[in-house]
Amino acid sequence: MKQFFFFIILLGFYSPWALASLPIQFWQASSGAKVYFVENHDLPILDVSVEFAAGSSMDIPSQSGRANLVQHLLSLGAGGLSEDQIATALADVGAQTRSHFDRDRAGIVLRTLSSELERKQALDVFARIIQSPEFPQAILSREKARIISSIRESSTKPDYIAERELMKMLYGNHPYGFNERGEIETLDKLQREDLLTFYHSHYVAEGAVIAIIGDVTRLEAAAIAEKLTASLPSTGQPKDVPPVILPKVEIKRLPHPAAQSHIQLAYPGLRRNDPDYFSLLVGNHILGGGGFVSRLMEEVRQKRGLAYSVYSFFAPYKEQGPFQIGLQTKKEQSEEAFALTQKVLKDFVLNGPTEEELVAAKQNIIGGFPLRLDSNSKILGFLSVIGFYQLPLTYLADYLEAVEAVTTEQIRQAFQRRIPPDGMVAVIAGAIE
Repeated sequence: MKQFFFFIILLGFYSPWALASLPIQFWQASSGAKVYFVENHDLPILDVSVEFAAGSSMDIPSQSGRANLVQHLLSLGAGGLSEDQIATALADVGAQTRSHFDRDRAGIVLRTLSSELERKQALDVFARIIQSPEFPQAILSREKARIISSIRESSTKPDYIAERELMKMLYGNHPYGFNERGEIETLDKLQREDLLTFYHSHYVAEGAVIAIIGDVTRLEAAAIAEKLTASLPSTGQPKDVPPVILPKVEIKRLPHPAAQSHIQLAYPGLRRNDPDYFSLLVGNHILGGGGFVSRLMEEVRQKRGLAYSVYSFFAPYKEQGPFQIGLQTKKEQSEEAFALTQKVLKDFVLNGPTEEELVAAKQNIIGGFPLRLDSNSKILGFLSVIGFYQLPLTYLADYLEAVEAVTTEQIRQAFQRRIPPDGMVAVIAGAIE
């Protein structure tokens, strides 16, 4: 990245504003896949990701966990290669794959050397993984057993219990309330044919988003995109995520033998393209997303010592992802900590932040932004988000300008519109019996 950073220094004296101005190229492959590309020849590395609208929200209640299982098994047997053969072929050329999975998206990422021999072998294996997964029966049975065992183990822990109960209360029957890993009962019944059906319906060329960054030319990047999507299914029609229905106010206190109580509060937050996105983003940094300088941390931990850590965050998706507040405290302090957390939220929504808090938050967000773009893999993640949610190519530069433009009144109004303190759902796992 040396030349890239030198260019930034010349233009903007290494300011985050210049760093955000990445030269993103966009086109559509002949398959219909969308391609986002940043050319960078400073290191002999190529990073490629391919993502689909195949996250857990594409499951149905009777087959919860199918989406995750499909994504998980992609690289465990594909295109005539066994699990071990795939791993060996990638290791022989120093290539690596990793996965991404959430409520909206499912994808896989390849990192390889850009030299022709290594790149060709890695991309050949990668293309098989994406376009010709086999879901071998023996592997399917093994991985189902592993996931079920993991869920059983997690189900004994108060943080997992709180999270799962919270999502059920928050989303009800909406797909965002599904367990991303699935339910034991539904996973156990899944068959190979179920996975193939899901793959052919959701891993379709027209819905694919390809992100590429590294040591290749535009022509080479175009050839890579064609190679990776030419044989993808093209007849599937992934369903849209339905609108989120606002939840009823509810607080659940769940007994648990742990010495610590896990407290979580939530409300449907924001969409990725939400007009209040930046006001809520900056506001949340002040409320609970800014670490030790946040309101919640100051009031709950610093002043009263009721928790080691307390945080809040927005998780934006196609539809309203969760706004969550979480903390862990001694069981005998749980009600006091819960009441104080509610009070801090209520005061923030009513009055908004101070000017001093806003200035500090902007400096923190803008000043730290270069660290979010300091590697090819991080840039690749942004390219995927831009492509999947159809954000403008100028999104990274717009991001900083939008943060700088936020006012205290915009934050106050946005939180009052979107987050009712008395309308939250909440769980205390480890409540005093």
